[in-house]
Amino acid sequence: MDSLDTMDMEAVCEEMEMNAPKYGINCVNWKETFPYHPITVFSVAYSSKYLYIDYFVRCNYLRAVNYKNNTPVAEDSCVEFFMQLPGDDEYWNFEFNCIGTVNSSHRVEKKFPTRLTDEQISTIKRYASCGTSPFQELEGLFNWNLVVAIPFELVGLDLEKVKAIKGNFYKCASATSMPHYLSWAPINTEKPNFHCKEFFGDIIFE
Repeated sequence: MDSLDTMDMEAVCEEMEMNAPKYGINCVNWKETFPYHPITVFSVAYSSKYLYIDYFVRCNYLRAVNYKNNTPVAEDSCVEFFMQLPGDDEYWNFEFNCIGTVNSSHRVEKKFPTRLTDEQISTIKRYASCGTSPFQELEGLFNWNLVVAIPFELVGLDLEKVKAIKGNFYKCASATSMPHYLSWAPINTEKPNFHCKEFFGDIIFE
């Protein structure tokens, strides 16, 4: 869908909302401790240059304190995408709060990240329905979208050579009044931990 590359990101959001298949982030892996399950769905599309992900969330609390690159956006109302290329020991984590702030790295193990630079992060296109200004936690009922476009060049993915990768999609908000940790593919660990490439699912470019 190279036509997406010519649209602004708000238009991409509308196009994906209308036409892209929807998938749920429905695994409440640590239900006894963190039972809250905000409605979270995502759609995926791609062009020759970008991977597009559209997240839709319906939740009871909304928080966006972090506004600088590589700050702990997982504390806020946050959606995430982790991915691993075939034959690569490293994996990539892309974490976004609801105003589009990015925390992103690549690494072999959780405790040894290589952070993306500001220049690299600037290549990730974003549209946040909440706007881009930070705010403290709000209580109520909120619907929000975040659409991101991750350049294949950034992660070294060549679609002419690779038709499938491993990955997972997440929803979290660790510092809100209703903390939660949801995933698309299930995770079998004692405590919340998204940095588990052994539980990544298959993502196929058809």
